[in-house]
Order: sequence, then C-alpha cells, then structure tokens
Amino acid sequence: MEESYDISDPRVLKVVAHPLRVRLLGLLRSDGPATASELGRAVGESSGSTSYHLRELARYGFIEEDPDRRDGRKRRWRARHRYTSWDNRRMHATPEGREAVGIMQARQVEVLVQAMRSFDETGWPAEWLTVAGISDDMIQLPVEGLRELSDRMGELVHEVAARHAGRPDAVLVQVWRAAYPREQVIEAARRKEEER
Repeated sequence: MEESYDISDPRVLKVVAHPLRVRLLGLLRSDGPATASELGRAVGESSGSTSYHLRELARYGFIEEDPDRRDGRKRRWRARHRYTSWDNRRMHATPEGREAVGIMQARQVEVLVQAMRSFDETGWPAEWLTVAGISDDMIQLPVEGLRELSDRMGELVHEVAARHAGRPDAVLVQVWRAAYPREQVIEAARRKEEER
C-alpha cells in the first residue's frame, strides 16, 4: 500500500468526500480488503449501492481489486493508499477547490464524532477510558511555529506507532490533528464598536 494519495484536482477530492465513499474507503484502510457485500453489511447499505461507490473510488484511483484475495466471482477491494492529502493553498486558489476542502473537512469532523460515539457506546475497559478522548489548547504561534508543531506531531505519531507495532495488546487507534488560527472575538467586537 502506498503512503499517500496527493490530490490536486478539486473534482477528485469531491469524489472521495461523498459520505458513503469516505466511510467505505476508511473501512478498507483500517480493516483491510473486503467485498461489496461485506462492506454493505458493515455500513447498513445494499451491496448494489456499495458496489457502485466502490467502482467510483476505483475509477479515481483510491482503491483497487485485490488480486491476492480473489473469492471466486466475488471482487475483493483494497485501499491503494494509507491516507489522502491535498495542498490547502493550491485548493483554495479556486472556488471549486475551497468547496471541495470544506466538504472534506466536514466529513472528517463527522468521522470524529462517529468515533467518539462509538467509543462511548462500546464499553471499553477502564484503562482505555483514562487515555482516550479529546482536548484542546489555545496557544499563540506564528506560521512557522504552527508548521513546526504540525510536523512534530506527525513525527511523534509515526514514532510511537512504530515502537508499539506488533504488540498483541495493540488495537487500532484513530488519531486526529487539527490546528486553525482563531480571531480574537472580543477584540474584533471592540474594534467594530470603535468604528461606529
């Protein structure tokens, strides 16, 4: 499996941003090769619907048939890349690109919310309850600082994953990283008031 699928065409990013397609691709990346029927049962859709969306993902290079795991007449699909990436600046150069990024980021938030709900409903042991979750910090950084933070967080994720790879007690863990500059709302309101 290749590391990343770097998308530069907003139309291709929109293809994967479809709610069902992003779920199917995520399952193939996390759980491995599967048939349309298996994926349909997993997401509560018909195999006809999942087949159509799998063919669309294949058409745009996100997935492929798994030649090593052919099941008679059943097609087994596998992801071609570990993750999907794009250059925000390049995408934001056009209205279509901005729209595609907005749709994709909304899908990412939906996946995060679903993962949180699933964790809460599953009943994980207490030791997982103490380490899993979400938090936020508010820090002041210049652009270079945010770039450094993002790069180092990515390096840390890969370093820790490599160190614990293959352990029998390891489970699949979803990790999200997000950082956005934020306008100081109160200060902006004061400026507006002073302009009146």
